[in-house]
Amino acid sequence: MGTVTLGVSIAVPEPYGSQLQELRAGFGDAAARCIPTHVTLVPPTEVETDRLPAIRAHLAEVARAFPAFPMRLEGTGTFRPLSPVVFVRLAEGAPGCTRLQGEVRDPEGPLARELAFPYHPHVTVAHGISEEAMDRAYAELADYAAGWLCEGFALYEQGSDGVWRKLREYPFGTGAPGVPGVPAQPAPPAGAAVPRP
Repeated sequence: MGTVTLGVSIAVPEPYGSQLQELRAGFGDAAARCIPTHVTLVPPTEVETDRLPAIRAHLAEVARAFPAFPMRLEGTGTFRPLSPVVFVRLAEGAPGCTRLQGEVRDPEGPLARELAFPYHPHVTVAHGISEEAMDRAYAELADYAAGWLCEGFALYEQGSDGVWRKLREYPFGTGAPGVPGVPAQPAPPAGAAVPRP
């Protein structure tokens, strides 16, 4: 049985996602074109391919019961010297992300795993590049700000080329991908007249 490398994340929506991806590329981060701009919920995790159905079912169940929450990016931070990363800070939405990743990584679930570092939601804008370039990223994005309503997350797979590709979206409030959380409408009784719009 083969394996796949998966990740679960909240995509930064447009136009902000592309803006930050272009800026990351401009700082010299070669990984920028391979990684959609995101807030990580589950970092790269290698799993057996036969676990995919259980993982998809688990993610749908988490999404079905989770409410939308506001997110706001503001300013920069860094994990240096512990880790060579510069990021845009999450000024609003961190508690929602923390709770969500905890449910996705439920110790009893199919994506249970330990983390190398304590969970800290953020948007990476420079990783593993020169100190000078990371200093520039930190300074140039110090005044960056963006906000949106987080309404779901997605499952990604890393290809053999290193590129992360979306496998499926999981909107909050529904188990069906791509369908907003609209309650099911009861069918009219047999023989009843259906009003015209």
